[in-house]
Amino acid sequence: MKTWHEIRGLPPALRLLLVNQLGVNTGFYLLVPYLALHLSEDLGMSAAVVGVVLGVRNLSQQGLFLIGGTASDRLGARGVIIAGCALRTVGFGLFALGVGLPVLLAASVLSGLAGALFNPAVRAYLALEAGERKAEAFALFHVFATTGALLGPLLGSALLLVDFRACALTAAAVFAVLTVAQTLVLPARQVAPTGNSVLADWREVIANRGFLAFALAMVGMFTLQNQLYLLLPDGARRATGWEGAAGPVFLVGTLANLWLQLRVTTALKARGSRARWISGGLVLMGLSFVPPMAVSGYGPAPDGLADAALRALPVLGGALMLSLGVMLAQPFVMELIPAFGRTELTGTYFGLFYVVSGIAAAVGNTVVGWAMDAGERIGAPWLPWACCLAFGLASGAGVAWLHRRRVLPARPTAVPATVRGARRT
Repeated sequence: MKTWHEIRGLPPALRLLLVNQLGVNTGFYLLVPYLALHLSEDLGMSAAVVGVVLGVRNLSQQGLFLIGGTASDRLGARGVIIAGCALRTVGFGLFALGVGLPVLLAASVLSGLAGALFNPAVRAYLALEAGERKAEAFALFHVFATTGALLGPLLGSALLLVDFRACALTAAAVFAVLTVAQTLVLPARQVAPTGNSVLADWREVIANRGFLAFALAMVGMFTLQNQLYLLLPDGARRATGWEGAAGPVFLVGTLANLWLQLRVTTALKARGSRARWISGGLVLMGLSFVPPMAVSGYGPAPDGLADAALRALPVLGGALMLSLGVMLAQPFVMELIPAFGRTELTGTYFGLFYVVSGIAAAVGNTVVGWAMDAGERIGAPWLPWACCLAFGLASGAGVAWLHRRRVLPARPTAVPATVRGARRT
């Protein structure tokens, strides 16, 4: 009830952005998890070509976040959000219709560019509109995003019983509806000029060493979050011998998020510094890999359902701890980013944050993947779990060190009312 009461208390624009994020993640996870399978099995492409198509999509998004953030600052977040959703509609539609490599590459570029546009723009709009309630707004944003990430694969697996084209067309339809809804409902706001050229704005943000250090310290959060889709499902499958064991891993985190996220953020907001909770959340995320590590191994298959359920408990416990750590840290991370610089550059700060942390997380995921292979090869099943533990502890220590050095903003400030409530354009 508290969550719904908080949602009703938000302005209509913010409520629309929450629904938008639910739709964005539903549409994305409805298609992308099944894309590699479609390319290899349905279209008969080699693993190398599949890697190129997926890599182009990822590179188009990660490499252009700064462009999307800058566009949000200079053109207005509303228009950039709408353009991003429209581009993803086209990109996912091309995945449904295309069978040749040029069309599929175009689909990858468009869908990646779309994410680069609306991801920083949505967060900038949310930060500017929420004022003193940034932490609560981003907590609700995380709830809706997590729910979409659960609903998407469930809907996609059902549609895949028809064919991949049904998945892609449904995903495109979701983004088409979001495009229309935001065009009709999302208010346009007057854009405050940054006072500099684009290159000067970029130099200003890049020269903010404290912000760059903070973005790099977040490598643990993004790397460990991704293990909900890599290491933890793999550990659950190995522990239980059941290929569908990833489902309970996702479900545990989603249910905990729906029930606890807003309560946790509201309770902690007035207690202690933001850095304290971010650091503590990162440490908890690292510690969440200890229970699965304690029972990891390549032993015989479980003896019956009861044995399989017992073996799954440490992995599910780890997934729950990981979700709790994300709940502690993520809303305050999102709240803190705009406080590093000028309000007029909010989108640019979000854009650069996702470029830096995305690259760092890609490196971190590569390390975890290497540890999984190496651990199996040398008979050390604990190795990838230990790597994740190290990432969490190192990131938590990094944030604590930045706080002690007074590098982080002491307390996020509210956006002036003249900026939040500027007249429509």
